[in-house]
Amino acid sequence: MSSRRRVAVVALGAVSALVLAACGGGSASSSSGSSAAANGISNPSDVTGGTIRMANSGDWDSLDPADTYYAYSWNFARLYGRSLVMFKSAPGADGATLVPDLAESLGVPTDNAKTWTYKLRTGVKFEDGTPVTSKDVKYAVERSLDKDTFPNGPTYFNDAFDLQGYTSPYKDTSPDKLGLKAIETPDDQTIVFHLKSPFSGFDYFAQLPATMPVPVAKDTGTKYKEHVVSTGPYMFKTNELGKSFTLVRNPNWDQATDPNRKPLPDGYDVALNVNADDIDNRLQSGDLDVAVEGTGVGPSAQGKILADASLKKNTDEATVARLWYANINSDVAPLDNVHCRMAVEYAADKTGYQRSYGGATGGEIASNLLPPVIPGSEKFDDYATPNNAGDVAKAKDQLAQCGQPGGFSTSISYRAERPKEKATAESLQQSLAKAGINLTIKPYPSGDYFKLYAGKPDFAKANGLGIMITGWGADWPDGYGFLAQIVDSRVIRAAGNTNLGVKDPEVDAMIDKALQTTDTAAREKIWVDIDKKVMTDAYILPGIWAKGLLYRPPNLTNAFISDGFQMYDYLALGTTRK
Repeated sequence: MSSRRRVAVVALGAVSALVLAACGGGSASSSSGSSAAANGISNPSDVTGGTIRMANSGDWDSLDPADTYYAYSWNFARLYGRSLVMFKSAPGADGATLVPDLAESLGVPTDNAKTWTYKLRTGVKFEDGTPVTSKDVKYAVERSLDKDTFPNGPTYFNDAFDLQGYTSPYKDTSPDKLGLKAIETPDDQTIVFHLKSPFSGFDYFAQLPATMPVPVAKDTGTKYKEHVVSTGPYMFKTNELGKSFTLVRNPNWDQATDPNRKPLPDGYDVALNVNADDIDNRLQSGDLDVAVEGTGVGPSAQGKILADASLKKNTDEATVARLWYANINSDVAPLDNVHCRMAVEYAADKTGYQRSYGGATGGEIASNLLPPVIPGSEKFDDYATPNNAGDVAKAKDQLAQCGQPGGFSTSISYRAERPKEKATAESLQQSLAKAGINLTIKPYPSGDYFKLYAGKPDFAKANGLGIMITGWGADWPDGYGFLAQIVDSRVIRAAGNTNLGVKDPEVDAMIDKALQTTDTAAREKIWVDIDKKVMTDAYILPGIWAKGLLYRPPNLTNAFISDGFQMYDYLALGTTRK
């Protein structure tokens, strides 16, 4: 990788204090009908059995815990993998509370929070009956550092450790083969992490899927996604890449070792690359239980559901820490000129963006990056237009300032299986054309969107992707968890990026300053200042701050929205259909 993220994770208490503050303010709300219980759980039940049927409108980025970065994937991975720490399986704000999972307790910090120690629960086994040891966890984290092999996952661990040149267990040429020195395993139950800098929020890293143990003998590198070895209550029975996979109960999972999971169904059937409108129709007919992406039904289904009381009572509305937006790529001329980027900001019809997501029920028109549910966020609008419908005159003025008075042509990309993004691309094509900015629409598969297309800088530049439609939900609901992976230039690598082109040393320096600021109010102001700097330079076109209308068929039990993932908690679900 040509440029690996190098953010120093510093300031004892800084990030974690902000994160913990976020956990207290519910970022998900339920507006379900009469079947919702007072505790936020719809159709509560302890009935076991049956199979939950899920569908994904695209492909999974990867089932390998080292190589995945979709929120729904992190939510789902807890069915077959156990990380050191996890978000509590509970409705609302309680669902953003960290609890020990594979570990006996949350991490124990020493050395001013530069060293973190976890003791594993005894009796945990892989699906083949082999005991899980601390070495399996260490190996899992080590392999996740290899961004050549696993480009999709986050870079938090790469940044937290002094790697001393270590890149991958597959490339470890040291004589002792002891692996990364920053992680020690003094015995089979103990794992110790040594950080470069103090960081009191390390438990948030410990809940990442990358800490789900991997047995060295069963690791097949890029092929491991074909059969991840389970430590959770379910294991893979079949897996046809790009088509479907099934989970069945893991006979070597022991409830006595796992206080967090109460698995109800006997299995899960997950279909991939299913047309999004078909998913919505099948949910309403009862032929499907869950749309796994957790972003809500499409505009046409939304209108039908809200107009029908018998359907509306089976819905929940999630207000989430997510922004649907488009990156304006400064690597592609003439968008390397800030005034050309500003022309895009002024020309865009935000009402069309909102209509693409189903109107006000789908989200609030966004004028900047930080969603309102992020603590300390502020609303501002550097590119206000009448009724949010675009301003052709201001756009043309900016085009003149960037030397393109007659306008210019560029391409706009979106994830092919997502009709809301397709509608967004078409809406922007229409509104920008009024100012003389002509867009060629280019769809790419969602499973590889970040690995091979929009998130691969060389590809994006070579193919003239001047505007790239995307979305981002906070890794956890706070300023750092939302902004770091989409605006810090040091996260950008050869492929698998979620920062699709924000490259500003001043922004990088502001992030470092925020992480060294222990005063909450002062730190939150820095996140807002970062938001303002990115908008001033017009690197991002905000679309909408997301809401999602989630539909659940009547047979789905124990359905609730968790703040940890801001969608249904997949650990809790059951079904009355046998």
